[in-house]
Amino acid sequence: MIVVRFKKTNPDVTLPQYETDGASGCDVRAFLPEGPLVIPRGEWRLVPTGLCPEIPKGYEIQVRPRSGLAARNGITCLNTPGTVDSDYRGEIKVNLINHSKSDFVVENGMRIAQFVVAKVDTAEFVVVDDLSPSSRGEGGFGSTGVR
Repeated sequence: MIVVRFKKTNPDVTLPQYETDGASGCDVRAFLPEGPLVIPRGEWRLVPTGLCPEIPKGYEIQVRPRSGLAARNGITCLNTPGTVDSDYRGEIKVNLINHSKSDFVVENGMRIAQFVVAKVDTAEFVVVDDLSPSSRGEGGFGSTGVR
């Protein structure tokens, strides 16, 4: 287990929580002390969490949708999964989009997304004249069939 440190923008901000022992993602809540935020149908909004991270180097936080919000309300995250880099220290905001046919109201304290802490590696990129062969080759976009 690693430790991710958070600075709260307000003492009332809630830390992310794992809801079950086997959960990969922890739920993060909206921090809207000024009142609810309406996301009109077909539009998106950045929803504040009140959390400023200090993520250990070599890790990231992935911001992912909550399946219940998507299934019941058509609410999901844009740019999924979103990445919070280890050198970012600002407030994390969740970019929610409303795919439903009606406006959606985000209330203070509502569980709006999941954070997944993931290990990341950096890569060295090199130019070569040839690539090793593979069974797939250059096949892409449906080349493996639909079934």
